[in-house]
Amino acid sequence: MADYINIYGQDILAVASDPANPTLGQIWYNTTSNTLKGGGVTTAGSWATGNNLNTARRAVGGAGTQTEALAFGGFDTANTGATEEYDGTNWTNNPTGLNTARRELASAGTQTAGLAFGGNTTVNTGATEEYNGSTWTSVNSMITARNGLGGCGTQASALAFGGYTSPPFTRRNETEEYDGTSWATSPGSLNTARGEIAGAGIQTAALAFGGDTPIANSAETEEYNGSAWTSVNSMNTARRALAGAGTQTAALTFGGLTPALTGATEEYDGNSWTTSPASLNTARNSPGGAGTQASALAFGGNVPPVTAATEEWTGAGSPLTVTITAS
Repeated sequence: MADYINIYGQDILAVASDPANPTLGQIWYNTTSNTLKGGGVTTAGSWATGNNLNTARRAVGGAGTQTEALAFGGFDTANTGATEEYDGTNWTNNPTGLNTARRELASAGTQTAGLAFGGNTTVNTGATEEYNGSTWTSVNSMITARNGLGGCGTQASALAFGGYTSPPFTRRNETEEYDGTSWATSPGSLNTARGEIAGAGIQTAALAFGGDTPIANSAETEEYNGSAWTSVNSMNTARRALAGAGTQTAALTFGGLTPALTGATEEYDGNSWTTSPASLNTARNSPGGAGTQASALAFGGNVPPVTAATEEWTGAGSPLTVTITAS
């Protein structure tokens, strides 16, 4: 039988711990576990349970990545401005919360440059706040105060769309753009006005999906090019109060109300949605979301009661360490 070195021209690397970022096909011997291992990729997406938020809540804002996430606002027994940071393992409370405690708000940005806008304090608000990694600063408000709106983008270039104004609960289709200083109304409005909508992407290449219309929950999906919205292929599961992550051409959605609670997860490839066989371990509505299609984070929501549950998504094709055994 030929040796590995004779086939591939190199010895198998012996290491005390597995490489942090193995490449596909890389082989090594772990001297601590006395096992032969290799670098592979996942063949299907999956959710794994992470450590809980410190404050259970629903209708929470989220920003950042799976390993550097930000959670803020929401509702437990009352509106909260509580802010927490996630490092890929644990959530840490920031003693400085939002200046305006609220629920059903929208969000954009990163853990060190976040943006919170809109929501409900007991009345709708257009309040906008910027986060610098330690404190929130109130800046210019949105033009139309609303809750249950969608948002995406960065702190300096954000997008707000849809939502409710009240009383009564009037579904909106207006779109606003934030330039890091002030909000301006876009000439492009959603084709379908709806609230409790989700979003992904950036200001000039955004995605809006799901939500609540006067008739029923929606599966409708629309793409924004910086000036106008275009209706594209719908989600497979119509729902409202869902979460989103990713980009216009690689988005992820999870959770919501169908009207029953759901943990259904779908991936968008820039053309159509595909339902994943893996759903959230805890079905919920109004969770927070962050990250990418390949590496997302779901946190909080309503089961009921409100939950602090956090879950990490690993998409198909992500790096994977496998143990090699004799067949």
